[in-house]
Amino acid sequence: MHRAAPVTGPAASVVVATRDRPVRLRWLLNALADQATGERIEVIVAHDSRGPETERLLRTHPLRDEGRLSHLTFPAHTQQAAAKRDAGWRAASAPLILFTDDDCRPSADWVARAIAAAQAHPGAVLQGRTAADPDEAAVLRGAPWAQSQTVEPPTVWAETCNIAYPRALLERVGGFDPRLAVGEDTDLALRARAQGAAQVPVPGMLVYHAVHAPWLPARLRSLRRWQDMPAVVKRHPVLRRSVYARVFWKREHAALCAAALAPMLIRRSELAWGLALPWLALSLGHRGASARGIARSISELPGRVAIDVLETAELVCGSARHRTLLV
Repeated sequence: MHRAAPVTGPAASVVVATRDRPVRLRWLLNALADQATGERIEVIVAHDSRGPETERLLRTHPLRDEGRLSHLTFPAHTQQAAAKRDAGWRAASAPLILFTDDDCRPSADWVARAIAAAQAHPGAVLQGRTAADPDEAAVLRGAPWAQSQTVEPPTVWAETCNIAYPRALLERVGGFDPRLAVGEDTDLALRARAQGAAQVPVPGMLVYHAVHAPWLPARLRSLRRWQDMPAVVKRHPVLRRSVYARVFWKREHAALCAAALAPMLIRRSELAWGLALPWLALSLGHRGASARGIARSISELPGRVAIDVLETAELVCGSARHRTLLV
């Protein structure tokens, strides 16, 4: 009698948190469907989208028909990304959990390289490389408030746009802290390292990150989440080694504070204005040193002021709430 070979579970689970980005999510799912690996993988998406498009996509994508895609649905706009990621990995069944974001596009061998790295480094946290999506490079150069993400591993921040954990390690450290609006990935990685896990760079695990070009008001609204970053730094003082002068989240914030305090500390106005020059020099460097780049930077200065002022203010509020200083 012929006996069918036993069906084994997936070698890796890919977990994604999303909210109201159905087009970006489709591109991600398509990239995961094209993964060049002989191993079986599963994809788990956790979402709290307001519109019906995300739910419709997750029910009709070819990965769902193949039995490789499942999803978790929460009430609209109720969950932090950390809570969705945490629910996602807990619903997964593979021994290796890969995290990426809904605005990312993994390279074709991303999963295969993660599985190989996990076999070479059992028990380790595996951090891949993230680059701005080359298909959207023109947006990054042209739009005034364009943003993307680049990561050259290893980084202490352990960004979840491209990272993998053994499931057993996630269980041991308790997963993500769902209360954090930002920095939950860093918090998780540092707790894992405190448990003795190594953090291994795997540059071949490549993910392309989308380029976003929001209007300035939308960019300003997004800054509120940074109020939780002081809480992460308070939990993990080692992070102060990675911020400017151990206090400032960005060099621009230090320069902005110097410019704001100068009139109160220095009576001679010409000296006070001189303390504004470092912030001005940093802001004029966003578009490069060419005449055209400087001209563009000058045109964007009002927006840069608004971003840096509001970002600094949110961190000050967070510092007061969490009783630790990070500006």
